[in-house]
Amino acid sequence: MLKAGIVGLPNVGKSTLFNAVTRTRKAEAANYPFCTIEPNTGIVTVPDERLDILGKLSKTQKIVPAAIEFVDIAGLVKGASQGEGLGNQFLSHIREVDAIVQVVRCFEDKDIHHVSGTVDPIRDIDVINTELVLADLQSVQKRLERSVKKAKQNDKEAKAEAALCEKLIPHLDSGKPAVTAELSDDERKLMRLFFLLTGKPTIFACNVAEGDLATATKDPGSHPHVGKVIEFVKDSHDAEACVISAAIESELIDLSAEDAQAYLSDLGVESSGVATLIRSVYHLLGLRTYLTTGEKETRAWTIRAGDKAPAAAGVIHSDFERGFIKAEVIAYEDLVSAGSFAKAREVGKLRMEGKEYVVADGDVMDFRFNV
Repeated sequence: MLKAGIVGLPNVGKSTLFNAVTRTRKAEAANYPFCTIEPNTGIVTVPDERLDILGKLSKTQKIVPAAIEFVDIAGLVKGASQGEGLGNQFLSHIREVDAIVQVVRCFEDKDIHHVSGTVDPIRDIDVINTELVLADLQSVQKRLERSVKKAKQNDKEAKAEAALCEKLIPHLDSGKPAVTAELSDDERKLMRLFFLLTGKPTIFACNVAEGDLATATKDPGSHPHVGKVIEFVKDSHDAEACVISAAIESELIDLSAEDAQAYLSDLGVESSGVATLIRSVYHLLGLRTYLTTGEKETRAWTIRAGDKAPAAAGVIHSDFERGFIKAEVIAYEDLVSAGSFAKAREVGKLRMEGKEYVVADGDVMDFRFNV
């Protein structure tokens, strides 16, 4: 299962957000740096309204959503790349995740200490980015030394690595994350083997005060911090930002779905920022969902973007992929519009697809196989 790591400076709301995302109180959230030392982990279901609708259509007995893993990682401080604070531990934990959720403090609260004394989200992002870039620069420089030695022995892979390192070093040295480097598809594929911290896909979570969530969600530019973050990360990181209020989300943990929705409605918010964040991270990881439905079960199956039908079948069972013949496919919207498989078949919306079919997010599928 792919992992998303929640990172940020101390006291920005990382552990509170982790508790909200995982709907637990597993991570300690306290008003002092490094209240998280060992990372907390939790399996998170991906909100998907399509499952309930399909379940009603099929009169299903069981709903099984897709899931990903979130990791709450200790707060980083300036100098982490040199081992300051819990730097070495922090960086090693980031290296183990597949994507990063960087929590950025966008709320003022004199009772919650900020490690720099004032709230400035752009400065905070720069602190984190600098430490990750410096750690990557050290890593790439060491790799270049090793690759050059091997390249002298006419090692083709080592030559390619050395060439990539020579392209990455000046980019990193200028303070830019590896993900924004201009590289070919082959170079990006090779870079993934470097496990660079700034080469991981990242989304920025703007953590706002409870009273600011409604307006910051509807009009991010009206918030003194959020609008700046959105523009900054788009330009400097080629990344997106979303708005959440960890404090509000922590209040929803113990509420039923109905009570939680009523609570949000009273605040003038249509849906949970955490639900949006989870879906965004799922797509950030390059994951997509196809669906199966019947009386026994309606389930979301996780595949990678671009997967073809046999690979999608293999997610259910390796025999499905090995003996794949055809897949009966219908888009979710077409099935719901028709109201049943029988009516969808009558109007020609159900179709048979072969081995080269690239599965689309939201496809409802049934596989034909023989082993």
